[in-house]
Amino acid sequence: MEKYGVNQLRKMFLEFFESKGHLAMKSFSLVPHNDKSLLLINSGMAPLKPYFTGAEIPPRTRVTTCQKCIRTGDIENVGKTARHGTFFEMLGNFSFGDYFKTEAIHWTWEFLTEVVGLEKDRLYPSVYQDDDEAFEIWNKEIGIPAERIFRFGKEDNFWEHGAGPCGPCSEVYYDRGEKYGCGKEGCTVGCDCDRYMEVWNDVFTQFDNDGNGHYTELEHKNIDTGMGLERLAVVVQDVDSLFDVDTVCAIRNKVCEIAGKTYHDSDKDDVSIRLITDHIRSATFMISDGIMPSNEGRGYVLRRLIRRAARHGRLLGIDHTFLAELSQSVVETSKDGYPELDEKKSVIFKVISKEEEQFNKTIDQGLRILTDLELEMEEKGIKTLDGAQAFKLYDTYGFPLDLTTEILEEKGYTVDEPAFKACMEEQRVKARTARKVTNYMGADATVYDELDPALTTEFTGYTTLADQGRVTAMTTEEEVAEALTEGLKGTIIVDKTPFYATMGGQQGDTGVIRTDKGVFEVQDTIKLRGGKFGHVGIMKEGIISVDDVVTLSVCEEKRLDTEKNHSATHLLQKALKTVLGDHVEQKGSLVTPDHLRFDFVHFQSMTADEIQQVEDLVNKEIRDALAVTTDIMDIESAKKSGAMALFGEKYDQEVRVVSMGDFSKELCGGTHVKNTSSIQAFKILSEAGIAAGVRRIEALTGNAVFAYYRNMEQMIADLAKTMKTTPSELITKAQHLNAEIKALNSELESLKSKMAKDSLGDVLNQVQEIGGVKVLAAKLAGVDPNGMRDLGDQLKEKLGEGVVVLISDNGGKVNLLAMATDGAMKKGAHAGNLIKAVAAVVGGGGGGRPNMAQAGGKDASKIDDAIAKAYDVAKDQIK
Repeated sequence: MEKYGVNQLRKMFLEFFESKGHLAMKSFSLVPHNDKSLLLINSGMAPLKPYFTGAEIPPRTRVTTCQKCIRTGDIENVGKTARHGTFFEMLGNFSFGDYFKTEAIHWTWEFLTEVVGLEKDRLYPSVYQDDDEAFEIWNKEIGIPAERIFRFGKEDNFWEHGAGPCGPCSEVYYDRGEKYGCGKEGCTVGCDCDRYMEVWNDVFTQFDNDGNGHYTELEHKNIDTGMGLERLAVVVQDVDSLFDVDTVCAIRNKVCEIAGKTYHDSDKDDVSIRLITDHIRSATFMISDGIMPSNEGRGYVLRRLIRRAARHGRLLGIDHTFLAELSQSVVETSKDGYPELDEKKSVIFKVISKEEEQFNKTIDQGLRILTDLELEMEEKGIKTLDGAQAFKLYDTYGFPLDLTTEILEEKGYTVDEPAFKACMEEQRVKARTARKVTNYMGADATVYDELDPALTTEFTGYTTLADQGRVTAMTTEEEVAEALTEGLKGTIIVDKTPFYATMGGQQGDTGVIRTDKGVFEVQDTIKLRGGKFGHVGIMKEGIISVDDVVTLSVCEEKRLDTEKNHSATHLLQKALKTVLGDHVEQKGSLVTPDHLRFDFVHFQSMTADEIQQVEDLVNKEIRDALAVTTDIMDIESAKKSGAMALFGEKYDQEVRVVSMGDFSKELCGGTHVKNTSSIQAFKILSEAGIAAGVRRIEALTGNAVFAYYRNMEQMIADLAKTMKTTPSELITKAQHLNAEIKALNSELESLKSKMAKDSLGDVLNQVQEIGGVKVLAAKLAGVDPNGMRDLGDQLKEKLGEGVVVLISDNGGKVNLLAMATDGAMKKGAHAGNLIKAVAAVVGGGGGGRPNMAQAGGKDASKIDDAIAKAYDVAKDQIK
């Protein structure tokens, strides 16, 4: 048997099923499309749910894919064993009401034995215990002896997920030989050891579960095949685990090279080597699909993966950032099957580097906080860190629990892990509760789910703003309807429309739908499943019914303004890449008639000069009156032509490529001006950060720019009038006022300082010497915290080495300050602990560092008692 590589096996599988009439589709993004039940795509079937349920019409009834997947359910075990991993590729062949068990099983056998060349006598199929049909096919048609076909129960060989489509499955196991076995008598298929490995799973989706355990036959039966590509490679290459197959092994070896380690030399090191190898694969693929590190959702999964890998790099003795270098190995080994990795490698490496650098800062911050917690436990005489505090370190600072535990164990402390897990579960419950009600496919359940999936809408709005169409369906806000009457809110679907539906950041059109019997005001246009356009609004008069021929008129002014803003975003993206660099990638946009918003990858705020350069470049291309043209081509040709694609976006095979002269070329389904001169003008209003590594620009075009400048002129005129000057003299007037305010503030501070000194009086006679340290506690009146700090610094200078405590009565409220010099601290003085005890006397609280601390209180009548307490505490501290 030839030991095929991972990239070869992927190609062989897809080409085999193409020869059986299947459409080979590219892997879908890891980001689920319209499916809120999943954070990340975790199976080959997950992105195809709409085709299985009939909500969407598949491009062909036979489809094959190799789907990138991530599962983090057992992330804690990754690295600890060679079996577990978060990233994997799932090979699949799917039938949507086309072929069923006979073809599926025959092709399974043909691929495994004739294409890959696995020995027939080492393959063992299993079937569901009641699935006689599958048993007969394996036994009678394929020729597998009955004793080599295993019948298993529902737990092993029946696929279902709550209510919805489900069915029995048939798995194929490969006997890897005794060297991988447990050696126990009776070891066979189903044993927990590594000898018999499952390589193929055919799911026969033939039933519908009503959620109460009642099953009915599906009218259209489906096939859902899953085969882990890495698992198949383990068998074909005859290696120990997924970490030894060619592509993964190359990454593993790179980890060892960077760390100066050898795999299998140390069990402890092997855990870290495997974990880093797995996690960098997931992180690289996630970023290539547009996921960015954050503190929630899939962004948090990415952050956790990167930080766990970085943490284990430290455990291997790697003392520098290394994950971006390692990610290069992922790109090189997988770009054959996933060219987007190579296309996006610049931004992938920058995101990983930025996150790793940030974690290095975070982990140092966490170490400082942990040191303070250790001191607190020591003072209280306890040995266990509160679980809530450990969770805060984890949740707020990204501080792994294992690191917290390890550091504390070195000093004889432990962590309350059950309390930590309780906090973690509380967070998970909150996250689950926050999820919306969804249907089987994970999308929000809506009235539109009831519409015929075969209905579709032809969009004619690229060339016209008015058209005629036939009403094919309509709904009220609650149910599918046959007609809408005056005053009712609802949605109208037609067979063709000039109304653009909200997509790609461009807001949907508004306008009017009318017949001779009724008028419907369109307030929004939305894209529904299956290519339907929903015109959402209210019946203003009369009645419109299903099958009516209607006239649809888009609001021309709003559409034209929207097109100006949309075309400007294309110019803006190219200008940003020109000024800031090729790492700039679109992360989202909003295009409305009023303004545009553009989110992009960049790792620091833009300078004023960079913003001006970008704005000037966009306006130059507007003045140059570039022709805007649209070409329709297949997705691969479009990318080869240099057209920019949106990060992680799902595109059809046929796409529109919008070019603006030789300056900009993008894949885009939106509507645009015919010439950039129509945009008239472009003005950036703001640039700000919205997430780690993501910036946002808000801008205006056309008449909105002129309105903006008119408004600014009016504001300047009003301001000049208020300041009793002219617009041309406004800056000079402001400078004079600032100088005057500065002089007055200086005079005020001098007066406050004099008043503070007067309030203090001569207090040096109150100094007490305790253990060789001078201690002064004094009462003030009407001195604010800033004034108290100034006085404290002056008194420290006069004392030389010592402790200063100041307590001020500010209209019944009490402010407290404690300061300790280095010499005093060496003898035990601690300003933070001292102020905490003293503040309690005046009904307050506070704390701070050993050298300086502040606090507040409520009871000014107890200030004299607090002064006395200060000396008592100092006596306890100073030894």
